[in-house]
Amino acid sequence: MGFERTGGETVYDGLIATVRVETFRHDDGEEVRREYIAHPGAVVMLAHDGEHLYLVRQPREAAGEELLLELPAGKLDEEGEEAEETVQRELAEEVGKRARSVRHLKTFYSSPGFTDEAMRLYLCTDLYDAEAESEEDERIEVVEWPLADLDGAIAETTDAKTLIGLLWLKACTSREDV
Repeated sequence: MGFERTGGETVYDGLIATVRVETFRHDDGEEVRREYIAHPGAVVMLAHDGEHLYLVRQPREAAGEELLLELPAGKLDEEGEEAEETVQRELAEEVGKRARSVRHLKTFYSSPGFTDEAMRLYLCTDLYDAEAESEEDERIEVVEWPLADLDGAIAETTDAKTLIGLLWLKACTSREDV
């Protein structure tokens, strides 16, 4: 069960994403037309210091949320920057930390029905203070959440990438590699 891309065009090119209309031919010969949002991808940081998990609260206007609890994250939008470099830059910008240990855990699609955005989840430990300029229009509140209350963070979270990271952490808390 395969398919091939037979054509397409960009119908909108914005700051965050691009809207594409593509046609695909499936193995059975049927041709379909799909609209989707093309996205450069993102990194998500599951950052903790052994006692606290570093989260952020920020307004998410598209979802109608005044403050949404999330793991720090950022787009892979700097030309030539490797994903691990983006992790360090975004961690510094969003929570004022960098990590001596950065380990890729999982790559997943945020919503493959309408976007190609791939999110790369990283475990960031052995943290130290770092400074970086945030985007001037970002309104981020840093939250140091006690690791002992991981269930509380899960209960307060409605963001998918954050739930994936927190549930991964909960599933692995009995292992020594978190």
